[in-house]
Amino acid sequence: MDEFASITLWTGRRQSAEWQRARGVSLGIGDDAAAVDITGASDGILGAKHMVLAVDTMVESVHFSGETMRDEDVGYKALAANVSDIAAMGGVPLHALVSVAVPKSYGPERMRRLYDGLYECAERYGVAVIGGDTTSSPDRLVISVTLTGTVEAGREVRRSGAKPGEAVFLTGAVGLSAAGLHLLLAEAGGGGAAGSAKQRLQAGDVEAGHVAPRAEAEHVVPRVEAGYLELIQGQGQDGERETGQSRAALVAAHRRPSPSVRAGRLLLEHGSSSLNDVSDGVASEAWEIAEASGLRLVLRESRLPLDDALKTYGADASLNPLEWMLYGGEDYVLLGTIAKDKLEEVREVFREEGLSFFEIGETLEGSVGVELVRESAQSGDERNIPVAKRGYNHFG
Repeated sequence: MDEFASITLWTGRRQSAEWQRARGVSLGIGDDAAAVDITGASDGILGAKHMVLAVDTMVESVHFSGETMRDEDVGYKALAANVSDIAAMGGVPLHALVSVAVPKSYGPERMRRLYDGLYECAERYGVAVIGGDTTSSPDRLVISVTLTGTVEAGREVRRSGAKPGEAVFLTGAVGLSAAGLHLLLAEAGGGGAAGSAKQRLQAGDVEAGHVAPRAEAEHVVPRVEAGYLELIQGQGQDGERETGQSRAALVAAHRRPSPSVRAGRLLLEHGSSSLNDVSDGVASEAWEIAEASGLRLVLRESRLPLDDALKTYGADASLNPLEWMLYGGEDYVLLGTIAKDKLEEVREVFREEGLSFFEIGETLEGSVGVELVRESAQSGDERNIPVAKRGYNHFG
């Protein structure tokens, strides 16, 4: 099958011309370049607007593996990563360019399934797929997506806008994607070829005196303890149901993350001063805001949202969920800051929309950094623990 026949198989009859025109597409797939009119796109933005752009690349054995991801999941996640970047600016995603480097081991049907997942994500978030490129690869699949979006002119929410004395928030639970990856690797037999830099996300000890990794633990996934394996192999009916529900939630969080587009729009409308999407972990994203804004972020451990599925799996695997919550990544919720006098207003808006909102700390003047406030269960005393500047590092 030649290149153009392949493109037709992967993309043909996926999105109607009328639907694409509503997204501002003048010329889509089939020519040397696409043409769009963002001024006429039905994005809900009135008046002057800016285009925002994001690009993300996923490489087989570095970012995903067949042991943990189906072909459909790879396509879905490749687009979702970019949608999340647009959401973190308060923007509306519009147009995607998709480039793939395909090895011979991927036949037409595997790529068709990959595009099934990509278009599923596109439909969910209103993204018009308007072009891209395809080429061959020696032995690994590579998929790169460039995404455009729009935002009110001059109102892009940046990392650099935080001010001292503001509240720090999350728009959802964190750590589930990393725990889902850990679970899938454990079920696959401990990693093997899937144990790449990102796939082998460490779950090192969160020690009593600091929140930092053991140097030798980096890129190592500890084995899941026998207690959890016994649970997934069978026990009482209620226990099986609870374990199955927890497993499904964690696997879904890893394979099909949900970018926070609506939350980003609400936060722009209600004056969030800074935003970052949690793609490389809360610690990493908090450090990026702290450095860009020139201040301290102080997070309270007791306020970090601990999802029941994560709590259950952490207990069964004898691992501390805090490590996944701080350093896991790929949750695609939003971390940001907002003036404290706007908190109740934003909480109410999020409640009305059925969205989560968690106040988890505050911003302070002082040396740039991120700290975690930990309260002693025995004495109630508090202490501030430096949070390591760590998350997923492509070159680490």
